[in-house]
Amino acid sequence: MALNNVLTEDLNSLLTSEIEWSNFKDKRILVTGATGLVGSMVVRSLIYANEKLDLGLEVIGLIRNQAKADRIYEGCMGKDALSFCLDDLSGDEPISLEGKVDYIVHAAAVTTSKVMVSDPVGTIDVALKGTKNILNLAVEKGTKGVVYISSMEIYGQSADPEDTRESDLGYVDLAAVRSCYPEGKRMCECMCTAYAAQHGIRISSARLAQTFGAGILPTENRVFAQFARSALRGEDIVLKTEGKSEGNYVYTIDAVKAILMLLYKGEAGQAYNVANESSHTTIRKMAELVSKTLSQEKSKVVIDIPADSKKLGYAPDVKMKLNSDKIEAIGWKPTVGLADAYRRMAEWMKEQKMI
Repeated sequence: MALNNVLTEDLNSLLTSEIEWSNFKDKRILVTGATGLVGSMVVRSLIYANEKLDLGLEVIGLIRNQAKADRIYEGCMGKDALSFCLDDLSGDEPISLEGKVDYIVHAAAVTTSKVMVSDPVGTIDVALKGTKNILNLAVEKGTKGVVYISSMEIYGQSADPEDTRESDLGYVDLAAVRSCYPEGKRMCECMCTAYAAQHGIRISSARLAQTFGAGILPTENRVFAQFARSALRGEDIVLKTEGKSEGNYVYTIDAVKAILMLLYKGEAGQAYNVANESSHTTIRKMAELVSKTLSQEKSKVVIDIPADSKKLGYAPDVKMKLNSDKIEAIGWKPTVGLADAYRRMAEWMKEQKMI
């Protein structure tokens, strides 16, 4: 998938951002989940920076589907620095990878709510077995830094919904099948802390708010993409819930910036919220913003709750505002707000003929 103007602008912004690129000079970086949204954006950013800054980087994308990877990275600038490793992380066999691995971004995970409900065992296996395999590889290679891509969903029903900090873990209903995802993320973070303590590897966790923007994939069907498609087509934006849940968001390139900074600045065994606090809003208000921003309010916001909504795997209503003080203390600052995130994503979707 070739770059377009808006994504090129985003990637260029990283080159002059707070990232200290000298930390990546002549390094070899493994990115798991390289055909997912977050993983692919990390890979794009690294190979672009390598091309522009002559970093001598080598990037390895760990994938399960070569054809999908070929489609995603077709025409990407700096692709000569990218190679792929085909591996099923959820297997029992250790990862076979020759040569050094200086840094690892572990982004592989199930992210589709429907799959979390239809295959909860597989969701847990990808999380736990995959993370253990990656951490064992980090120990074997003496890796300098690992970032585990976690999620704001680990908070469950937040203990402090107005100002949720990294220590404010709330209630997760273990009797709910979909809890395989947040509880799996919690266990993976615990595993990261254990490996950091026992093996001396600098591993930190990035608890990402919902991440979207330029760079989303053609197969993307999460709520932000559904809203944008509906608005750009002039269709009603249909909510399958009452839209009372409070969302926390971060733009794609801002999330990448946080992840790359954590590789060399993250404290071992620590977790960091990654959210643009100014983008906090309810799902209903976000739908109304999308209607106004992308369709000049031609698209109406309609609530249509299906009778079998539980089977669709929607997360329970959440009231929570993530506090980002901890990640900002290492120098990270978000740059793109919610309305601009949708404008930039819409421009990308049009360019890539995703409408």
